[in-house]
Parts: sequence; structure tokens; C-alpha cells
Amino acid sequence: MSKYNRGLTKEEIEKISEEVVGKTFGELGEFKYDLDDFNYKGGMGVLMEENVFQYEANSDANPDFYDAKIELKVTPIKKNKNGTYSAKERLVLNIINYMEEYKNTFETSSFWHKNENLNLMFYLWEEGVPRSDYKIIKHLLYTYPEEDLLIIKQDWEVIVDKIRNGLAHEISEADTLYLGACTKGANKESVREQPFSEILAKQRAYCLKTSYMTNLVRTRVMDEYTESLISAEELQNKTFEESLYDKIKSFIGKSKTELINKFGLNPKSKDVIERIFAKMLGIKGKVNDTDEFQKANITCKTIRVNENNTITESMSFPAFKYKEIILEEWETSTLRSTFSENKYLFVIFKEKNNEFYFSGIKLWNMPLSILDSEVKSVWYKTIEVIKSGNIVKSVGKTRKVNFPNKRDNPVAHLRPHGINSNDVLELPVNDKLTGSRFYTKYCFWLNSNYILSVLEE
Repeated sequence: MSKYNRGLTKEEIEKISEEVVGKTFGELGEFKYDLDDFNYKGGMGVLMEENVFQYEANSDANPDFYDAKIELKVTPIKKNKNGTYSAKERLVLNIINYMEEYKNTFETSSFWHKNENLNLMFYLWEEGVPRSDYKIIKHLLYTYPEEDLLIIKQDWEVIVDKIRNGLAHEISEADTLYLGACTKGANKESVREQPFSEILAKQRAYCLKTSYMTNLVRTRVMDEYTESLISAEELQNKTFEESLYDKIKSFIGKSKTELINKFGLNPKSKDVIERIFAKMLGIKGKVNDTDEFQKANITCKTIRVNENNTITESMSFPAFKYKEIILEEWETSTLRSTFSENKYLFVIFKEKNNEFYFSGIKLWNMPLSILDSEVKSVWYKTIEVIKSGNIVKSVGKTRKVNFPNKRDNPVAHLRPHGINSNDVLELPVNDKLTGSRFYTKYCFWLNSNYILSVLEE
């Protein structure tokens, strides 16, 4: 075996890949590591490199098969409870060298040099099953579709612009659509220098987002169909958001009633706004189910701005489990992941003379500076309250909860999320005042005033 024996042709790579589809990792021959030692990371990839393609595992900046310009990636698929399949995780690519990457164009970037073409080996991850019994179910020699590549180029520019502006420490995976910059390192102390700031930035790697990989699994592995919104031609000289805006700008200023009549919709339908927006974009299904929204993990949220320039509704998120949230660390918490990895498209209606008029759209993700300050403080306060058993407090003759409310924080707060008072979850310790081991479900909310400030930026 040679470290440099990687000059296989595209045809040879495809032939070797196809020969192992259907096999388990345990059937790929003797391996120098214990594949079922779950403390050992990256075992399946190393086994694939050394046992199947017969070259020594390495950290070379070149693609694994440099003659064919193809990078090998081994990545897991999981089966969901509803029977669908999705990617288990993002596809981590190469480390970003902040001191060098900003000097490049996209075409000369480390990302493109190493990941222009990918040989994806998909295996089925199953909980409780030994790694040696994981089965390889598909290989895909992947080149980016033209419309995807245009968005990926835009994503790369967003990441590199932050480096050029001395803001590598504020890069968030949610800044971009398909190509992310995820943290990569042993722990939160894994940091490196950046060129235009003295602040050390977390080490990050390029990645294809989990949502992008899930779409790839469903469309290219499971052969499902998703409706597409935007063509490559539309993206040639415009961003994704600009392309969306072009589709809906002619409807700005029209009332909800006008739009319902124009598109022949049922005004009593609970999702009538979502249906209006889909019709504006010219699609048949739901906006959140389109190819682009699935790949980028964008969630549509309708925002109604009242005539007095206020927003009545705050924005809610799923309820958390008390016994689980206290076991999390902030850096890897569910709440932080929600905001650091997801984008939101606000569909805005403004009130005038007791009627709501379509006002436009805004593509948004929470800045890391807000997430790791205000939102973090709300999260920590919540953990403190749960662990201490001081959820309920007496104020005079009334009882109130100790969770952060809208007056405590300018960005986020907590509110009940249960169906009724009987919709409860178990606490890790009994509440000191009530003596109960159970309490009403709660969830995090973004304050309506904060959302309004986002719209006004």
C-alpha cells in the first residue's frame, strides 16, 4: 500500500465503488483498528481508503484521487420513524485556513481544489448495531448541479467576506445556504489565527449542510422528486434572495383579500398565507418542501405587522424536555444548533385600515454575536432554574414562574407550550414550592419586539 497510489481513473473508481455496495464494513477485510470502538472516530473512512481503494489514509490538501480530481467521502444515512430516510450528519470537508483562503478566488480556493468532484459512499447507520455490521447501500460520483454550484459560490463568498472583514470569529453555519463553515476540533478551545483581527476564531471546516445531504439522499439515493424554485439562469447574476424577490415583487402592496381572490383560495384555510406565498412563487406544493428550501433548511414564517407598527405574535420553537436540556452544553445545545444552523424567510404583511397587505420578504439568520450573548443568557438562566428546583415562586398572594420573560431579555423568553395544564413533563428534581415532580411544557420564544427590529434593519 502506498500513500501516493491514488491515481485511479474515474472509471476505475466507479468500478471499485460498485463492487462494495451491498457489503458490510466487516466484510471489507482485516482492519488495523477496532471498528466497533466508538471512541475511535473516522474508522469507516480509513477502512474504505486502505482496504478498498488501497492507499494510505492521509491529510493531504489534494483530492484523494488527484488525477481524476475526485475526493472520497464515506457518509451515513438513517431511517426515520416515519419510514423516510435522511442524512445522519453534515458532510465535513476540508479545514479552512483563514490566513490563506481569503487570497483566493472560488476557482483557486482550497474548497474547490479538494472537493470539485465527490465519490460518495453511503452506508446505513442503525442505532445499537455494531459498526462492522453497517451496510454500504449506495455510491454516487457527484458533481454539483449548475444551480447548486452557483449558490455554493455565493456561500463561499459570504464565508470569505467575513474573513476579509476580520469577522472569522463570527462565522455561523446559518450565514449560508448549502455550503457551511462548521466548527471542527477537539473542543471549543480549538481556535486559530485570522488575518484581519487579533481575535482568535474557532477552527472551522467547509461542509455540505445536513439539510443539503438529506435532500441528496432523498433525490439521488431514494429517487424522490422535489419541486424546484429557481433556475441556474436566474442565479447567474443574482443572489438566492434577489431571485426570490423578483418572483414576488409584483404582488407587493396587494391585500390579503385581493391575493386570496386572485389565486382562488379558501379564505378560511388555516394555511392560507402559506398557500398565497406558494402561488406567488409559482409552485404547486408547499414552499418548505421545495428543492432549495430543503437543501438550505429554510423555514418560512409569516409576520403580521400591526397598524401601530407592532407585532402581536412572538415566534415559538419546539418544547424542550427538562431532564434532557440540563444535560446539554451550550456549544452543542439544541437551542444553539437551531439558530446557528437554520435560516428563516419572513413573509411580511402590514396592516392598513384593518386589512393586511403584502409588504415583502426577508431572509434571516441570527447573528452569532446575539446568539452567544442574549440568547445564551436566557438558556443558562433556564438551566439554573430547572436544576435548582425553583421553577415556581410566590409573589404576594400569587404564584409566578422563574423562567426568563419578555421583560428580562431583549431577544428571547420562555412561555408554556402545553395543550393544557395537564400537558406536563418530568422534572429532574421536585419543584421546591409545589413539591411536584412534573411541570407544564415550556419552550423558547423570540420576542416580538426583537423580530420587529430585525425587519427594520
